[in-house]
This record gives sequence, C-alpha cells and structure tokens, in this order.
Amino acid sequence: MNHGSRSGRLPTRGDRVTTLRESFGDCRIIVTCGPGGIGKTTSAAALATAIATNEPLRVLVLTVDPARRLADALGVPGIGNEPLDVELAGAGTLSVAMLDPQASWDALIRRQAADEETAERILQNVLYQNITRRFVQSHDYIAMERLHELVGRGQWDLIVVDTPPTRNALDFLDAPTRMADFFSSRFLKWIIAPARSSVTSLAAKPLTYMADKILGNQFLTDITEFFLLLSSLYDGFVERAREVESLLAEESTKFLIVSTPEPIPTREATFFNQELQKRSLRIGGWLVNRMLPAELNLTATATGVAVLAREEMAQVASLIGVDVATMVAARDRMVAITEEYTIVADRERAQLAALAAGDTPVFGAFTAEGEIDTLQGVTSFGQRLLSAERVLKFD
Repeated sequence: MNHGSRSGRLPTRGDRVTTLRESFGDCRIIVTCGPGGIGKTTSAAALATAIATNEPLRVLVLTVDPARRLADALGVPGIGNEPLDVELAGAGTLSVAMLDPQASWDALIRRQAADEETAERILQNVLYQNITRRFVQSHDYIAMERLHELVGRGQWDLIVVDTPPTRNALDFLDAPTRMADFFSSRFLKWIIAPARSSVTSLAAKPLTYMADKILGNQFLTDITEFFLLLSSLYDGFVERAREVESLLAEESTKFLIVSTPEPIPTREATFFNQELQKRSLRIGGWLVNRMLPAELNLTATATGVAVLAREEMAQVASLIGVDVATMVAARDRMVAITEEYTIVADRERAQLAALAAGDTPVFGAFTAEGEIDTLQGVTSFGQRLLSAERVLKFD
C-alpha cells in the first residue's frame, strides 16, 4: 500500500472531498466521544462555537466532563447546570452548560414527583442522597436524562454533547437501558412487595428479618421506604429511558469519535467505534486531533540544506558573519530536527491511512500551542475542524 509522498498531504480520491461539517449535515445532536486527555472537550466546544459563528443556529454545548479552563476561555467562568449564553459575534447564538449531577437529580425529582411533599421526602432520604452523590452509574443516567430534558425544551437547533472518557462513555450510553431494566427487575418488585401487600408482608417477614440481621438494623426497611417513595415515578423513568434510547438512534443524532495519532488513544477509539457500530448508532466521523501541522513537514527544505556544498556554506557563513564550522553545525542540527519531524509526519500519515481503510469518515486536525486560552482561539480551532477534509481510502 502506498502511504503517499512526503508533501505533507495525504492523497485523496474523487473530485469532491467531504469536510467534517458536511459529514454532520443538519444534525440536531452531535455526541463527541473517545479517550481522556486528547482534546475531546475542547473539540466539542470549538465545533459548537464555530458553527454558531458561521450559521444562524441556536447552539448548546453540554459537557459532562468538567473543563474549567475552557469555561474561562468562553467567558463563562460560572458555568453550571443551567445553560449560560456566550457573548459571540456571529450568525447564531451559543450557550454552554456543565452537568451538575446532584442538581439535575433534584430537579428531576421535583418535576416528576406526585406532589411537593413526596418530592421533599425523597430529597431528604439518606439513601437517595448517597446514591445520587456517590454512585457513578447514577451520574451516567442523569446525564442522559439531562440531555433528554434539554432537547425537550426546544430552545436549541443543535446540541453538542461532550461525554466522559471512552470506557465511562459506554456506561453513559447504556445507562437508559440499565435504568429501564432495573425498574422492571424482580429484585425491585421483591423489595417493595411487602409494603404493598399484607399477605406478601407476612410471608416475607422471615426473609426481611434475616436481611436486617445480616445487613444491619432497618437497612432493608429504609430501602423499601425509599423505593416506595419513588414508586409513582417508575413509569416515567422507564418511559424517558426508552425515549433517550430512541433519541440516540435518530438520524439527526451522530457521534464524533476523537483521538490522537498515538497507539493507545487509537486503540481505545477503535474499540469505541466498534461498540457504536454494534449498537447501530450513526457515526459522523473520526477526528484525529493534535496532528503535526503541515508547515512543520520541512523535508524538502532539510534536503536542500543537507546537500549544500562547502563552498556555498562558506558564502552563507560570510554573509551572516559566522565561521564555516558554526554554519555546518547549524545545518546539521536543522537537518536532524526536520528529519525527526518527518518521522512523526510519516507515522501520522500511515496511521490516518490505516483508519481511512474502514467505513468511518476520518479527519485530521492540529491545535496550536495556547490556542484555546481565548474565545478567538477556540473559534479559530473550531473553524479548522469544520473545514477539515476527509481522508479517503487509497486505491
């Protein structure tokens, strides 16, 4: 297989090269996912910012993986559970929110409880507080519930969602199914049955007594009370869980996998790509972030410098006022550095070529040092992402 010349550009095929923006078309939801520490959150915010700048759309970026530095760059240091508007000079509008699991759970309970008294009893329940504050799985579910609630508001044309790192992101995607299964489980029915039926209560009394002895006095009783309080919410939980599953499977929802050219992030992203395909979820593209800028692929320059004759070196040294030995040392150092860049560039191009052999559209992009420290920089990075050309398969 030919991995291309050393021109700094991968060969493409066809008259028209699809850009990343074109790949996502008129999506209503873009879900960014991939390993941690590869610029996923930054990419999500940059895409949202650039789209809101270019197009007359109401755009929201929702991060479930906190990034305070990015919030500062967007000019919203107080970012929290409720969307905040970003001051943006563009065709559209941009809002940003960061998931607060506890606040989201409390708001959900207040919305769905039969009355205010029931809501307060649930909110004050110690078991509820422990589950919603300490268990990661509860965070996964409420993140999807929060997405469902924001979509339901109808205030945004596009929502860009930033997910947790790869393995946790799978929990994030599976949370609605697990929640629906839990509320339909025999275990839950067994827990609350004694409190609902005097006959069942009498029959289960020895088991309840034994469980209290093993797990601690009143433990099972407290659990029963908690789930009884939630009983009026069961149908709503299951219904919304199914609606979230449907939302993720809609044609207007697409996933953007983000990774870097390094082996470990690529393996994780490959795993996630396969998992999304197993779930029949739509993948809009695979963004390989932090690529080496084309400007640093100086092979031709290095080659030209390396073959300079000694007489030419002497002439150059004389012009800039240094001795020939210094000039030769500088030349050798320049050649060594550019050769190192060439090795990196070749490896990255080979990596992109291998990824492009699959069915998922692949795009490459680089981030300039310190670029995302300002709103202008975030927007600039986002524009570069939107215009990134798809890497096509080699013939």
